[in-house]
Amino acid sequence: MTTSAAETRPTRGRYGILALIAIATMINYLDRTLVSVAAPLMAKDLLIGPVVMGLVLSAFSWSYAFAQLPGGAILDRFGTRLTYAASLVLWSIFTALQGFAFNVASLFGARLGMGASEAPCFPANSRILVSWFPQHERARANSVYSIGMYFGIAFLSPLLFWITATFGWRQLFIGAGLIGVVFGLVWWRLYREPQESNWANQAERDEIDTGGAIKLNIEKAPFSWADIGWLLKQRQIVGASIGQFATNATLVFFLTWFPTYLATERHMTFIKVGFFASLPFIAASIGVLVGGQLSDGLLRKTGSLNWGRKTPVVLGLLLSSLITVAAFVESNAIVILVMSIAFFGQGMSNLGWTLISEVAPRRLIGITAGLFNFCTNLAGIITPILIGIVVAKTGSFFGGLAFIGGVALLGAFSYLFILGNVERVGEREA
Repeated sequence: MTTSAAETRPTRGRYGILALIAIATMINYLDRTLVSVAAPLMAKDLLIGPVVMGLVLSAFSWSYAFAQLPGGAILDRFGTRLTYAASLVLWSIFTALQGFAFNVASLFGARLGMGASEAPCFPANSRILVSWFPQHERARANSVYSIGMYFGIAFLSPLLFWITATFGWRQLFIGAGLIGVVFGLVWWRLYREPQESNWANQAERDEIDTGGAIKLNIEKAPFSWADIGWLLKQRQIVGASIGQFATNATLVFFLTWFPTYLATERHMTFIKVGFFASLPFIAASIGVLVGGQLSDGLLRKTGSLNWGRKTPVVLGLLLSSLITVAAFVESNAIVILVMSIAFFGQGMSNLGWTLISEVAPRRLIGITAGLFNFCTNLAGIITPILIGIVVAKTGSFFGGLAFIGGVALLGAFSYLFILGNVERVGEREA
């Protein structure tokens, strides 16, 4: 009887899968963020001015954005396990290559390669959520793995800045790249879909299925431009994409220009920058957890995806818009407080991937996520370049902060008035 009861009790293998994608996401964002840590010293060594540095900081997002559609198609064709493992190894190699950059062109090329290699990862995360987690757990699962976006910088910033100051910025990239290659092999060894995984018993698979999970590897969807055109006519996809563009604009500022802002406009020493730069990332980590708990809590209480998924995002974007206040504040302590509130809001609003997994057509989840992430990462192209131009022209970050605050308000408007109902889009008729 005891053995029978143990066999029918659901396992919790999906939490092991969640740990895998949380670690992968932490490595993902840590690798793309290292350039902001290295930027002040790198600029001196490679003689890079503000405008060119803006181009370098945006280079990742150029290839990352334009590789989203091919990345989504590859994901739909080859599945999560192979695509994610290959992506991890490739982007980690390009991370290490940045440590060998000898001029702007070589650095730019390595960041382009890293961006293209990372492209399938967040669409893959979206697939994992809808295949491994019942609907009522997805926002919390999203918040847990999304902490990886902030954790590395939040808690490792002092160490990263110390390594850079002590051993040089090149060793920072090389060490991070080696770690990523090893984890790529770990991913290949451990990840499986629910119906193939030894981590989940049949009772857990049944629990996941009855909770609204989708078996994604049953049908391999071929790429079609007609599907892209059709998706761009769906208000849920367009509204969510505009909103996520706004959310990402705030994130990109903190991932690229924020340490330089503290060092140049706020005149902090390099080690102080490492400490104070970590505080908004800690706030964002907390914001991610709050947003996920609030979303699933509202969903349970109201039964409404509109209330559950939209409310934390809109509130978070409104808080992010307060970043503009920093331009009018003299005290560095208050500036860090304002930045922390704004980044806390960005963390709260980081539910776009949960929402897009709720509205994407079942057959086109990979390509929908790729399209969504393409629109999202246009912010990664525009924001660093625009801020670099503003700083070069005016000698101040005021215009850049105003841009981020205004875009956050645009994102809140999009979620409220463009998105419409949070419901799965029907399949396109042939």
